[in-house]
Amino acid sequence: MDVIKVLFADDESRMRKLVKDFLGKENIMVLEAEDGEKACDIFFADKDISLVILDVMMPKMDGWQVVREIRQYSKVPIIMLTAKSDERDELLGFELGVDEYITKPFSPKILVARVEAILRRTQANVEESVEVGGIKIDRQAHIVSIDGKPIDLSVKEFELLEFFVTNRGIALSRDKILNNVWNYDYFGDARTIDTHVKKLRAKMGEKGDYIKTIWGMGYKFEI
Repeated sequence: MDVIKVLFADDESRMRKLVKDFLGKENIMVLEAEDGEKACDIFFADKDISLVILDVMMPKMDGWQVVREIRQYSKVPIIMLTAKSDERDELLGFELGVDEYITKPFSPKILVARVEAILRRTQANVEESVEVGGIKIDRQAHIVSIDGKPIDLSVKEFELLEFFVTNRGIALSRDKILNNVWNYDYFGDARTIDTHVKKLRAKMGEKGDYIKTIWGMGYKFEI
């Protein structure tokens, strides 16, 4: 079995050791970086990194700068850590293509659970594909095309669309979407879903109208 590598960037050595110890127990190799510049150097030097965990506040380059650099070349899943509980920070992260957002202090066990959930979803070897209403989802290649033209989706947007299509015609509450797409008990604001749906609709063009809003409840995918 190939070694799973996770890049963890945080300027606090105690935090790096804590996360490395907990992920190490799950046979996950952690590559450490004490600043944003080092994080970029490691990421672009190693082509086998499966996931990136970044602290926002770091010397030389902050977490947002690192995300921008990585997203120019890769769709690797990214988890952001921050000491701030600011909605603007969270929205910025999603705009840049961040997949998960965790506010410090956090439970290492929760972080491990989220890391494992992301790795399961991104590394699952699912061969089937589904096509409906001109939308084709290739689960193995992790590609979505609309009327034969590929569209650029983040990991979370892909999973959200896949969940909608799989459950087409069914009214889905925000809680159900969070529990199935995010795969953990989400303690933040449900507007996280609304932000992702808005971006997904925009990328889908006219097909975005298939995602219907059910006011006061959630969404339904309907053609």
